[in-house]
Amino acid sequence: MIKRLLFLCWCALAALTATAEDRSGDTPFDSRPIAKQLARRLPKMHLLDQPLNDEIATNALTIFLDSLDYNHSYFMRSDVESFRAEADRLDDRLKKGDTSFAREVFSVFMSRVSNRVDHVTALLNEGFRLDREEIYDWKRDRAPWPEDREAWDELWRKRVKNEYVARRVSLELDREATNRTDAAGSGPPGSGEGDTGSADRDLEEQLESPEAFIRDSYQQYLTVLRDYDEEWLVERYLNAFARAYDPHSNYMSPSTVEDFNISMRLSLVGIGAVLRSEDGAAKIVRIIPGGPADRDGRLQPGDKIIAVGQGDEQPQSVLHWPLNKTVQLIRGEKDTTVVLRVIPAARARGGRTETIALVRDKVKLEEQAAKGEVREVDLRGGTYRVGLATLPDFYLDMEAARENPEKARRSSRDMRRILNDLIEKGAEGLVLDLRSNGGGSLQEAIHITGQFINAGPVVQIRERRWGVQVLSDTDTGRLYSGPLVVLVNRLSASASEILAGALQDYGRAIIVGDRRTHGKGTVQTIVPLDQNRDELGKIKVTTASFFRINGSSTQVRGVESDIVLPSVLQYMDIGENELPHALGWSRIGHAFYRPTRYWRDMLPELLRNSETRQEDNPSFRTYLDQLDESRAMLEEGTVSLNLEARLERAREERDIDDLRAEAVQSPLEEEEGEEKDDPVLDETLNIMADMIRMDRDNVARSGDREPGA
Repeated sequence: MIKRLLFLCWCALAALTATAEDRSGDTPFDSRPIAKQLARRLPKMHLLDQPLNDEIATNALTIFLDSLDYNHSYFMRSDVESFRAEADRLDDRLKKGDTSFAREVFSVFMSRVSNRVDHVTALLNEGFRLDREEIYDWKRDRAPWPEDREAWDELWRKRVKNEYVARRVSLELDREATNRTDAAGSGPPGSGEGDTGSADRDLEEQLESPEAFIRDSYQQYLTVLRDYDEEWLVERYLNAFARAYDPHSNYMSPSTVEDFNISMRLSLVGIGAVLRSEDGAAKIVRIIPGGPADRDGRLQPGDKIIAVGQGDEQPQSVLHWPLNKTVQLIRGEKDTTVVLRVIPAARARGGRTETIALVRDKVKLEEQAAKGEVREVDLRGGTYRVGLATLPDFYLDMEAARENPEKARRSSRDMRRILNDLIEKGAEGLVLDLRSNGGGSLQEAIHITGQFINAGPVVQIRERRWGVQVLSDTDTGRLYSGPLVVLVNRLSASASEILAGALQDYGRAIIVGDRRTHGKGTVQTIVPLDQNRDELGKIKVTTASFFRINGSSTQVRGVESDIVLPSVLQYMDIGENELPHALGWSRIGHAFYRPTRYWRDMLPELLRNSETRQEDNPSFRTYLDQLDESRAMLEEGTVSLNLEARLERAREERDIDDLRAEAVQSPLEEEEGEEKDDPVLDETLNIMADMIRMDRDNVARSGDREPGA
């Protein structure tokens, strides 16, 4: 049973975060058996144990409408009201295999889109007053749909004007960047700012005027919609029902299953990023450690890809494309160049876009592997040797593990080697950096936790059918028993949260970083809809949930830091709690374990000293001030439609982009021997030096640590 759970957890945590949505097929697509099977199997398998009823159907309708019209701009209120009148019958229709409602909604949607595309052309022909003082509410995912034609047209006037102003701002900032680069002299290819400016300049010379760019984007959107097929629409509709149970459950069409299988192969060549569809763009969910995007450092989680080009070709808009078609453009032969035009996450309201050229390559295991080094930290007149271990992923070569477990590459084996090396080099304390570690092998997380504790429970898993299972580290003794800090952020998820939570529960480590981690505490299982009919596709269903050994779920709440050192990620729409219909937090009975108070009794003094250092350090105060500015920008739901005001604001925001990039930059991006500016890590090392000092004093007074510490 435990082996089965470990395998399922690996599949759920290390695999697809989001799936592609369609590819055309030659055979006729019959949705009836698919709908019947999904309606029957989903309620039976899902952790919620909730029947497919009117409540689920009503939520599914909302999800489906949002998947078509995320910004509530195409449909009118009368359209939505007519759809909602059918909501309490949709569950019964689905059980009978009837998905015709999806086509009814899509027909209305197509009519509205066609109307708006013509309207966009008329608005662009008429032109805009760019000196007029007015604002646009760009956060419309929770806004009401327009109630009449007058409100609809006014919304679209501001929407298109916003796109026009954004395009003008983007072109102007690119020109300014090019001028700065030309004045300073270009660096070598790939060296950073100079190289980016050159790429932007070359591409901008090929791009159309703002009017043509906007007009062509909408025309292309309409063309893509007219070219849809039944599989794409049905998958989106059935996904709405699955996601009404929770955001990680979904239906996978045969085409999506094929893409999923490709994504799991080690031979996949691309940029090393996990994508999902959002607001008509391909949103970056996670950067894969060791891949081209990770090594380059410019793409970040939350960025939205809106255009893709090959080599020197003009980037092609991929707005509103099915995700798998965008992915196909991004993939390609090794050592070829793909050019991406993106909207940075911190500029979601339309300040500017960026153009990034990446060379396709395989994800290199050596570059995503754990790394270790010793840092010397000066504090209070003393010098302390602090070990820093960076673990970007709980990796495990499963194929090699099946053939020869003793020789397979695994993160726990690498961590054991690193810890031994750090101890040999005289490290008196250890910082384990799990920032942006999105998870991986649950088995490896348990093994690594065991290197810091004596044998005992690490995590609890509750399944609907099997009840609660306690997964433990069975190795007696521990490899490292000294001071320990675990550094996390909002992108530390799943297996990272299990390790951090267990070490916190045992009292073995102090957790430092963003206020809390990501908060994904569920396990998904992928199964065929019908074992004998591959053409029906598969479903990914949430079947289990994680619980810490203290009985608390990691779902939604994640692991809370003992000492908060925030990054800009803390203020972005990142985390399980930001997802609609996320399962809630819960609690079960605690496992049997023996915590220690020795390290946690240091926490009040560690916290006071850290707060004093932050206040007395001008660089850290500047960093916190920049975070406050970034938070204000991210929370702002409106944007000026005055061109000069928008340009001035965009220029002010450029430094915030650099701050954001540093916050999510992988430590693997550093050059050999080069230490990047990282105020959070610097203060974490100071906290560890403080911890070493206090441990020395305690041992000097009592002769030894508290038993079990």
